[in-house]
Amino acid sequence: MLKGFFNVPTPVNETVLSYAPGSKERSLLKAALQEARSKQIDVPMYIGGKEIRTDKKVAIRPPHDHQHILGYYSQGDKSHVEAAIKSALAAKADWERLPWEQRAAIFLKAADLIAGPYRYKINAATMLGQSKNAFQAEIDAACELIDFLRFNVKYMCEIYEQQPPVSPRGAWNRVEQRPLEGFVFALTPFNFTAIAGNLPTSAAMMGNVVVWKPSNTQIYSANVLIEIFREAGLPDGVINLVYVSGPDAGEVIFKHRDFAGIHFTGSTGVFQDIWKTIGNNIHAYKSYPRIVGETGGKDFILVHGSADVEAANAAIVRGAFEYQGQKCSAASRVYIAKSVWPQLKELMLRDLASIKMGPTEDFSNFVNAVIDEKSFDKLTSFIDAAKKDSKVEIIAGGKYDKSKGYFIEPTVIVAQDPKYVTMCEELFGPVLTLFVYEDNDFDKTLEIIDTTSDYALTGAVLAQDRYVLEKVTYALRNAAGNFYINDKCTGAVVGQQPFGGARGSGTNDKAGSMINLLRWVSPRTIKETFDPPKDYRYPFLEQE
Repeated sequence: MLKGFFNVPTPVNETVLSYAPGSKERSLLKAALQEARSKQIDVPMYIGGKEIRTDKKVAIRPPHDHQHILGYYSQGDKSHVEAAIKSALAAKADWERLPWEQRAAIFLKAADLIAGPYRYKINAATMLGQSKNAFQAEIDAACELIDFLRFNVKYMCEIYEQQPPVSPRGAWNRVEQRPLEGFVFALTPFNFTAIAGNLPTSAAMMGNVVVWKPSNTQIYSANVLIEIFREAGLPDGVINLVYVSGPDAGEVIFKHRDFAGIHFTGSTGVFQDIWKTIGNNIHAYKSYPRIVGETGGKDFILVHGSADVEAANAAIVRGAFEYQGQKCSAASRVYIAKSVWPQLKELMLRDLASIKMGPTEDFSNFVNAVIDEKSFDKLTSFIDAAKKDSKVEIIAGGKYDKSKGYFIEPTVIVAQDPKYVTMCEELFGPVLTLFVYEDNDFDKTLEIIDTTSDYALTGAVLAQDRYVLEKVTYALRNAAGNFYINDKCTGAVVGQQPFGGARGSGTNDKAGSMINLLRWVSPRTIKETFDPPKDYRYPFLEQE
């Protein structure tokens, strides 16, 4: 338990279920998948606690089975954004005055609902709507979101507990952490249900009201999230969920006087445009908005000549191809010492040949579909270009098919040039590029890694030589906000490795830590004097 008055349960990371054959969770998840596929649902927006439907219905389809329709969502417009802001501001006074214990209880209950009765429903929605396999959905939609909610309550209490260390006799100094003045805009991505749940709730937990716009390709599971929050007791209007275009949302939100901040995960280009728009409109706001964003990555793995080759192989295959490489942290470029390349190549080709690809409902599939046709077309254009380029070689994969779903084989490109386009540009899919360096060029390779990309999200080094590990850790200190030693470059866990990167990868406000929650409060220092002076004169003014 935390010390003192802030007496909340000490969180522990949620146990990841295995979904092994014969397990109870496997049968329950399969039943949830079957139930979800058996019907089409009508997904409304949620504004001020009301379900809002429009005449414009958009089909929701599994990326791995795009002929099947899971349901339809109601697409909104600027009027719905305006209504969401109005509802949020109307709810603000009561919500921010609600004692912290009451806010905490709502989100702790939401965590327990996800851990219990909603676990298989939210996992199934993520598997179907975002094409994640059972394990990837479990670690995301269930475990990570549960961890976000429980650990954030702990961090909230620690923030409130921080008080000035000194109050002189006759006075009392204290700090009040106020929610931001206005509303927060949460703009969330498709690839992690946990992020979609965390971005609006972390701000709301600190007493803020929120307008939430999820990615269109995550609406199916977002609908389950809002159902959970409402069942947990979230008051009407605190989090308003709208499905509108980005331009419509931006046109209304970024011109509103009460815009107080944005919590964002998405592309670097979009985030930079948002930042520019906010800057251009800065004169219109009541206060300086908080701009918090986690954006792109061109994440690296460095394999030294002293590396455990089997560990390096597992780190590369998992780091690059889990969830089809659609993680912000996914390995996209790998640098391998020439001395270990022959053995590592043999292991990698062996494992890649064993990987099955197909729909998420078949639990034997390690790789599923990429999120949509736009992503499919972009990725395959790079594969086609590589096939025609004499300076690179595709040693695995390279095939693709979108007739049934948006399937791309795990593809490995070996480049002669460490600045080849797929070594530099963010792809966000199951396409990995390798560069084999001469062992004697290790220091030069460190410089190449550090200067190749504008991003600095995640990176990893595999080596057994402790002097090498120390050198790499320092040399690449600015190249990754999350750095891994003898492990893959994905898999940050709330409370263990708070997540975020610098450079072009975002503001590095570390989701999964107190640092992030501090962005959603504005401190006020209060000094109360119990026996104030009644004469302006100081002793030095007295005559001798």
